[in-house]
Amino acid sequence: MHTPAHLAADYPVLSIFWTTCLLFLWILWFMLLFRVFGDLFRDDSLSGWSKAGWTVFVLVLPFLGVFIYLIARGRSMGQREMSEAKEREAEFRSYVRDAAGSSSTTDELAKIAELHNAGKLTDEEYQRAKAKILS
Repeated sequence: MHTPAHLAADYPVLSIFWTTCLLFLWILWFMLLFRVFGDLFRDDSLSGWSKAGWTVFVLVLPFLGVFIYLIARGRSMGQREMSEAKEREAEFRSYVRDAAGSSSTTDELAKIAELHNAGKLTDEEYQRAKAKILS
């Protein structure tokens, strides 16, 4: 007598688990594909012909194209991402510095106190400058 084999698809819970895994892998695949295309078109070191070639290769043979792209250009992909993050960080810090002003109140008070201590400002000039800064 031959007993029928039970596959994972015969059980509802395992079927849901298998579908969830496939859905996760499908979403992961598209994220990877978009990341490759994003890196490809952001890279200024490649010529237009190189970009076109990689695009055709990835579109015609998607799995093989993406995996070869990651093998060939994966390291530089990470380096480009890091340099862009550093540039964005520097731009943000520059913006914050510009928005906050070139010097703070305490910096200005320290400067005039230094000038006063060095004898370059009289007591009266020091008091006027201090009142002006604090107002």
